[in-house]
Amino acid sequence: MKYLLLLVFSFFLSLSLKAQDEIQWMKFEEAIAANTKQPKMILVDVYTDWCGWCKKMDKETFTDPKVVAHLKQNFYTVKLNAENTQRKFEFMGKTYTEAEMAAAMRVRSYPNFVVIEPGLQNIAQLPGYRPADAFLAGLNELVEKAFRVKP
Repeated sequence: MKYLLLLVFSFFLSLSLKAQDEIQWMKFEEAIAANTKQPKMILVDVYTDWCGWCKKMDKETFTDPKVVAHLKQNFYTVKLNAENTQRKFEFMGKTYTEAEMAAAMRVRSYPNFVVIEPGLQNIAQLPGYRPADAFLAGLNELVEKAFRVKP
């Protein structure tokens, strides 16, 4: 019985530790609300269900410990399905579906990563699949050039 309890405890502890090492994806409006309380850049992962490179980013890049740590520290992270015409939310006095927001951000390829500065006025894009180190390098360069901020 002791071994069974130890096994069950170990299982739940490993689940808890795993959850801490994952990116906590938010809905767009949740990130905007969090930003009003504590301003931070927002990284929007614009994807589609059929996008193989999007799935590869999720499986490989977004599970890399360096990427997870960097995004948790510097960004609110959002998943936005560019083809979802059902889910609606408010942003700056207008109602958008996820598809309409992707179009408003001028996303035309997937995966595409839109960075929104804390003031919610300026955006920049980082399109395409990238392995972890290249993603971090490209993201840092984009933020520095677009917003003159050293990440």
